[in-house]
Amino acid sequence: MSQTASPGIRAYRDSVNLETAPLVAELREILGAKLVAYLGGVQETRAVRQWSEGSRNMPAETEARLRLAYHVAGIVAESNGHRVVQTWFQGMNPQLEDRSPARLIREMHPHQIGPEVLSAARAFARLG
Repeated sequence: MSQTASPGIRAYRDSVNLETAPLVAELREILGAKLVAYLGGVQETRAVRQWSEGSRNMPAETEARLRLAYHVAGIVAESNGHRVVQTWFQGMNPQLEDRSPARLIREMHPHQIGPEVLSAARAFARLG
């Protein structure tokens, strides 16, 4: 994902335009299957593989969570490698009252927590 004046424009566009299967496949590439499974609220990584192949449907709220996660991951990935993105998702974030972005995305409604997590990702991306 390329640098932009406002972090996340390309990630946002892709999170909206990509079909579900390729979005999940790319998110799995960035975050790993276990973290995507956690974000999607499933126990097994097999579900992630099936989502990425388009052979398994997911609830609308799960899709919204994964689209938010893709947008957030894209922002952080603009200036960091996949390992940093994975760590950022799992770590306690001071901008999120020391809660992990992954936990918030999994446990709260995407429309409710999305602005906070996106703001934290943009702040992190600006720091480089």
